[in-house]
Amino acid sequence: MLSVEVTAQLDAFALEVALTVEDGRCLALAGPSGAGKTTVLRAIAGVLRPSRGQISCGGQPWLDTDRGIDVAPERRGCGYVFQDYALFGHLSAWRNVAYGLRGVPRAQRRERAVALLARFGMEPHADARPLRLSGGERQRVALARALATEPRALLLDEPLSALDARSRASAGRELAGLLRDLDVPSVLVTHDFMEAALLGDEVAVIDGGRVVQRGTAAQLAAEPASAFVADFTGAAVLTGDVLAARRSEAPAPEPLTRVALDGGGTIATTAAGEGAVAVAVHPWEISIEPAGTVATGSARNHLDVEVISVTAIGNRLRVGLAAPQPLAAEITLDSGEQLALAPGMRVVASWKAAATRLMPR
Repeated sequence: MLSVEVTAQLDAFALEVALTVEDGRCLALAGPSGAGKTTVLRAIAGVLRPSRGQISCGGQPWLDTDRGIDVAPERRGCGYVFQDYALFGHLSAWRNVAYGLRGVPRAQRRERAVALLARFGMEPHADARPLRLSGGERQRVALARALATEPRALLLDEPLSALDARSRASAGRELAGLLRDLDVPSVLVTHDFMEAALLGDEVAVIDGGRVVQRGTAAQLAAEPASAFVADFTGAAVLTGDVLAARRSEAPAPEPLTRVALDGGGTIATTAAGEGAVAVAVHPWEISIEPAGTVATGSARNHLDVEVISVTAIGNRLRVGLAAPQPLAAEITLDSGEQLALAPGMRVVASWKAAATRLMPR
């Protein structure tokens, strides 16, 4: 198990992070740029010394500022995959991997390096130099090199950021499978929640140097602890004030809390709250109906809005909506075609009270 509890003073804030990662598990440390994600990786690797803290892996202390322990980076046994993979352009794939095989007799290095490349399906490209490889192939070479030393922990810094959009999806699926097969704790950092959800067994959302919520991606999306986390998971976050005490409203099975939105409009949620609040709803929970449609079904929230953008993503449509506060809906292509959606149209955005998360502002 990897255990980290560190404090460091950065330019804009103080980093205070405590986390543990079990063997064979991957923790995605996710948050916006400048939140302190890479600083945590650097502290684990030993290339940055925090002002205070303890770091251990497999029961062996790597850092303990109270006891004066600070193990050198090369003795910690971390495998590190950099954003741009940091491969040597003048060396073949196998020689890049062999670079990490310190202590292995020179005559055995090629055999060991090729065996590692084979683990990632890269044996046919063993003699190719990085410039002849695709982004996903370079990523696999970098992973093979990181694992060459049989590391006690694997650290990945924005592992998909160097790939183009076409390569990112397939490389992400490959990487997720590879991480599941490892028996060491892994920590990766990313600014993309969907990437964190794909690659991490758990996601720790970090902001301003502190972990503000940790759990599975599904838990974070369903029960965000704050408006920041809700926004980070991709939900639309609206602000307003609770109007009155919760009351039963037939045929709703639960009491409802009504929220007057800043800028106009009222919505309902099954969550309890009072005062100034933020509410969140995910785009795929919002349906779109023609303007003037009489409300039917179980949806309790209906806002008159204007379509400002329509973007096809695979077999779905992402629809930007101008309301008193910005919204986005995600619907099927068929639904979009039936509605003949186009910028400037007036429509009704509807969603259920139970799909509306409520948090203090």
